[in-house]
Amino acid sequence: MTEEPQPHTQLTTAIDTDSAVIVGDPARVDKAAELLNNVRKWAFNREYKSILGTYQGKQILVMSTGIGAPSAGIGVEELNRVNVKNVIRVGSAGAMQAGISLGQLIIGEGAVRDDGLTKKYVPEIYPAVPSFKLMMLARKYAPEAVYGIIRSHDGFYMDNNSEVEAFWSKLGIVGADMESGALMTIGRQREMETLSILNNVVLYEGDLSSGVNDLVNGDDLVAKGETASLKLAFDILSDHSLEEN
Repeated sequence: MTEEPQPHTQLTTAIDTDSAVIVGDPARVDKAAELLNNVRKWAFNREYKSILGTYQGKQILVMSTGIGAPSAGIGVEELNRVNVKNVIRVGSAGAMQAGISLGQLIIGEGAVRDDGLTKKYVPEIYPAVPSFKLMMLARKYAPEAVYGIIRSHDGFYMDNNSEVEAFWSKLGIVGADMESGALMTIGRQREMETLSILNNVVLYEGDLSSGVNDLVNGDDLVAKGETASLKLAFDILSDHSLEEN
């Protein structure tokens, strides 16, 4: 019997890999392709653009999920259904502390679940935490990154954004994105190993629109951070210690 593709991502088990990098922007899939060998296009349906490639001999899927927790959650669920067990998000973030530079990597040791989706899976008191194995490999390959708790939320343009960010900054949150909480929470429910690597595109209390535009337009520091975050994810997923477990 022919296997039906997953309805949103169009993935099947023919991808033949247990490891994937998810990104928000479909254009970042093309950036990832520049770091891989033997690249093959897989699918592009809705916001889900995917390729397969090899990195240091390891076959890895790269797939975009669009913006926000719901679309990221669908992507993670469909990755699980085609036997992917190691998933690293490579995305962008806004710094929540002073002193975090543009292009600096922020790696989430956990996430505040300030989104709507994950409350449909587990109670609000359930923590969103990454894989210990992947986190240890992140420390191995990127000891200079900023490590700490991040906040995953659902929107950019609320009237009280500055007050909300000040509140969480005082509690020590290091960065904010929109998808990591969903990745970590759903990943735990599906027995997947997950990690979130974020490229800082907005200085704390900086202009959000300018920061996002810098990412789109390839500002030098931000562009270097994007490449570094992708390379780090590939280094982790191709590490031989993952094959031993």
